[in-house]
Amino acid sequence: MTPRTAVLVGLNLLVASQLAAQDVQPRVYTPAPVGVNLATMSYAFSSGTVLFDKTIPVENANAHIHSIAAAYSRSTGVFGMASRVDIVLPFVVGDWEGDIGRTVQSTSQRGFGDPMLRLGVFLVGAPALTRVEFAQFQPRTIVGATLRVSLPLGQYDANMLVNLGSNRWRIGPQLGVSHVTAGFLWEAYASAWFFTENREFLGTSTLSQDPLFTFQVHLVYRFKHRFWLAVSSRQSLGGATKVDGGDKLDPETNNRVGITLALPVASKYTLKFMATTGLTTTVGNDYTSVAAAWQMVF
Repeated sequence: MTPRTAVLVGLNLLVASQLAAQDVQPRVYTPAPVGVNLATMSYAFSSGTVLFDKTIPVENANAHIHSIAAAYSRSTGVFGMASRVDIVLPFVVGDWEGDIGRTVQSTSQRGFGDPMLRLGVFLVGAPALTRVEFAQFQPRTIVGATLRVSLPLGQYDANMLVNLGSNRWRIGPQLGVSHVTAGFLWEAYASAWFFTENREFLGTSTLSQDPLFTFQVHLVYRFKHRFWLAVSSRQSLGGATKVDGGDKLDPETNNRVGITLALPVASKYTLKFMATTGLTTTVGNDYTSVAAAWQMVF
């Protein structure tokens, strides 16, 4: 395998397109050589019960959301271990309709959502390597850890029911394992999201939320010439909310499934297609999303 080919194989880890409606992500724990950069432009369309804050008092909500995300990733090394840094900035245009009390109301929003930072370290099975060294690297079992931080910088108006930003910090540690066997890649992730309070919820109320736990599993088949196809499942549990210290709303128990196809285009570019949908939803978002991403390595 040539150094250039090795870089492109490792790219799949660096897909940083945290689309506003794309929450099932395969190949997060596939390493890349030190010094590799990846720029990504993504588009997603989501339809259904799409609420950026699941606690707003809306019944029978329906939305049509267009999301564009710009992302940058860089592969680095920490104490001899492969690592990476990602940053994602989403821009969202959407229309919402739902029942508030006995009245059907609608609204349109456009603007920036909360940017996301992600720091990942490969703890076992993926040393920090140059492009030439990475060309000879044959990964088997990899264990990695990731810390995701959502910055409360997105568009937010305390007097609006629907907002594109959350007006609170969200911090998400994650532990993942991947294993290569024959032409398949098996992956499993366990994550938790912790939330600070939003003290400007619907005016002057205070919104608080319990930790939300998520589990993902992925099966990836790697074709020749860097093509790959993944099928995925994500389960979320917990995340009960309360306003002004009152009774907690029901916790979340949701399952989503997804499919991802990656197609290499020339030597520096990759085109990805993604789709996710909900299988079961007790509280929260119940929607279908389709997305495409254009990636360039340099």
